[in-house]
Amino acid sequence: MTTAVATKPDIQIHPGVDSPFLRAVLHPTRALWTPTELRGLTASIHQNLAPSLLDLARFGTDQRWWTRLALTGGVEVWLLSWAPGQGTEPHDHGGASGAFTVGLGTLDEEFRFPGGSVRTAQWEVGETVGFGPDRAHRVHNSGPRHALSVHAYSPPQRPVRDYRDLTDFTGI
Repeated sequence: MTTAVATKPDIQIHPGVDSPFLRAVLHPTRALWTPTELRGLTASIHQNLAPSLLDLARFGTDQRWWTRLALTGGVEVWLLSWAPGQGTEPHDHGGASGAFTVGLGTLDEEFRFPGGSVRTAQWEVGETVGFGPDRAHRVHNSGPRHALSVHAYSPPQRPVRDYRDLTDFTGI
C-alpha cells in the first residue's frame, strides 16, 4: 500500500512583503489567473502593502529598477520603478496574461492587439489595467515625477518578446 504525502504548494515571497495577507491572496494552488483576477491581485497588493512597496523601491537614473515580489506555479508578481523618462521597448509577455497597478506617479502606455491600430492610455495612481496574451505594449514614464507599479503575469516566467515597433506585433 502506498501512502500519499500532501506537499505544501511552492511559493516564493520577497522578505520585504512577506505577510499573511500576501500569502492568502496569492492562492498558490491556482494554476492560471485570468486578466480580471490579475487586476484584482495587483490592485489589492497596491492597496494593502503600499508602505512596504515604497520601502523596497529604488529609483535610478541609469535604468529602470525591479524586484520580484512573489512567485507561485500560477503567477509571478513584480514591483517596478520608473524615473522620469524611463520606459520599456515594445514587447509582449510571451503568451502570458498580465496586469499592472500604478502605485506612484503616472505611466503612459501604447498598446496594440493583432490587426488593430496602436492605441494610447495614461494610467494614474490606483488605476489598474489587465490584459490577455493577445496584446503587445510599451510603457513609459513621461511625467516629471518617479512612478512605481505592481505587475502580475500568468502563467509565470514566460520570456517577453521585444519588437522594433508595436506594428510588428502580429499575435501569439
